[in-house]
Amino acid sequence: MSRMVGTVSMGIRAPIIRSGDDLVEIVTNSVLEAAREGALTVRDRDVICMTEAIVARAQGNYASVDDIAADVRAKLGGETVGVIFPILSRNRFAICLRGIAKGAKKIVLMLSYPSDEVGNHLIDVDAMDEKGVDPYKDVLTLEQYRALFGYTTHPFTGVDYVDYYSNLIRECGAEVEVIFANDPRAILPYTKTVLACDIHTRARTKRRLRSAGAEKVFCLDEILNAPVGGSGYNTKYGLLGSNKSTEDKVKLFPREECQQLVEDVQARILKETGRHVEVMVYGDGAFKDPAGKIWELADPVVSPAYTAGLEGTPNELKLKYLADNDFADLSGEALRDAIKGEIKKKDGSLVGKMAAQGTTPRRLTDLIGSLCDLTSGSGDKGTPIVYIQGYFDNYTTE
Repeated sequence: MSRMVGTVSMGIRAPIIRSGDDLVEIVTNSVLEAAREGALTVRDRDVICMTEAIVARAQGNYASVDDIAADVRAKLGGETVGVIFPILSRNRFAICLRGIAKGAKKIVLMLSYPSDEVGNHLIDVDAMDEKGVDPYKDVLTLEQYRALFGYTTHPFTGVDYVDYYSNLIRECGAEVEVIFANDPRAILPYTKTVLACDIHTRARTKRRLRSAGAEKVFCLDEILNAPVGGSGYNTKYGLLGSNKSTEDKVKLFPREECQQLVEDVQARILKETGRHVEVMVYGDGAFKDPAGKIWELADPVVSPAYTAGLEGTPNELKLKYLADNDFADLSGEALRDAIKGEIKKKDGSLVGKMAAQGTTPRRLTDLIGSLCDLTSGSGDKGTPIVYIQGYFDNYTTE
């Protein structure tokens, strides 16, 4: 009988990680202990995944509000700064905003509407339509916004982010002015010094601002892209991907040496078991919640580091297409054998082939990282390592 179980994703428990911990040792031992308990058998092409949080924690990659303030002041001048398109998040942006506010005399906060980049809504889109507001061209002052929409709170957190961010800026000693717009150039009548806080659209935002006459434009990936007085940093992503650690400190996204980490774990597992596994670091999954309308990806990438075998996209046939078209006249064992035969002879690339329609044309690391994020969660499961078996299997795998 052929094997009945295909892809399996399981969370692996691990100790609480502290700065300086040896993750190669901890991850390897955690996986091998799970194997000794009978939870898994290590196979070739299994995938071992580590959440970015434990990697950054082990690196000690932290920065304080004062570190952020010093870098903002040095790069943007310490006067009036336009802070545009931040996401609405106490965990992701509030502590960064404290540092930004401490590094300026005045913040002109420009929020996108009806929602931020990742889908957190300030206002209901239907209410916006009823009021005749055009989000593509209308720039609203705070007074206009309140007159139109009143005081609204986030449906999940219960927070009025307009008030929350405004008060936070004032508490840090800066003046604040709030406007609402979706064209980055709308900030320029207020200030020519801008910090663009969007994540995935930041390059275009920066280009448009510069073309329109902005004098200083920085993105979040350019803040703390080098250490400030011994602080943590990320050369490639700066503050992007950071999370709240304490009320005055953030944990940054893992630094580039995490690439060496995944390769070292791969080598260690090979030494201990003789099996060639793939290894990756994952952050946010790349999925969107259809009910809350939130796109999960607040990190700059799903995976900042992965081994070579995770490069590329799936190369799969659509079984139901084959069953309903090529082999519509077959059933039972004959149908199974015909489909297996088709899988065995498939091309190295199925791009553009009709039999591949409806499969998933996304990068392996984005797909696997999303699976990991859903498996480990972000709370108290205590499984920062995810072990995946059978991801590269197909219907012919025995």
